[in-house]
Amino acid sequence: MSTLLHLSASPRGAASESRAIAATFLDAYRETHPDDEIVEWDLWDGLLPEFGPAAAAAKMAVFAGADPQGDEARAWRSAIDTFRRFDAADRYLFSVPMWNAGVPYILKQFIDVISQPGLVFGFDPERGYTGLLENKKAAVIYTSAVYGPERGPAFGADFQRPFLDDWLRWTGIDDLAAIEFRPDLATPDADTGRRAAHAAARDAGKLF
Repeated sequence: MSTLLHLSASPRGAASESRAIAATFLDAYRETHPDDEIVEWDLWDGLLPEFGPAAAAAKMAVFAGADPQGDEARAWRSAIDTFRRFDAADRYLFSVPMWNAGVPYILKQFIDVISQPGLVFGFDPERGYTGLLENKKAAVIYTSAVYGPERGPAFGADFQRPFLDDWLRWTGIDDLAAIEFRPDLATPDADTGRRAAHAAARDAGKLF
């Protein structure tokens, strides 16, 4: 049995296009993986720890081979606990709307919290980074209201998918699937793209 973790980066609830497509993906996944566990993680639930001065100092202490102390140790434990919640799954579904050409800040916060030495990555001064996540796979639902790959620069640029795809591969997860619905608002025919995205999500969920 596998565990699939759905991480939602949209705060829009039932109005969210990315969440709706994720629901289609998960329905199809349940049909073909009836014994698997599906866990929902709303990144906006208020439980994500901040990554501030104490956490940054803890990270650099660990990089230097030292043990964090005091506030730094507490921040480090919070980062480890968050990572363990993520690492408990072996399959991931991310639903990610585009915000200002990139990802919502809550998703960046999540990434900053768990991207720690000895947890997500290893580092060698001569060979560089090594991703430590093994035997995992991820699917990502990307939506954008205005940006579309066929549109010109006046409609924005895509720093959303390159950022998240690169981070996932950096962690060691290179078995990736993507479902895109863009644009989902500034278009005379959003329904055609919406139907195509949901169809792609059904297919991906069955095969994931």
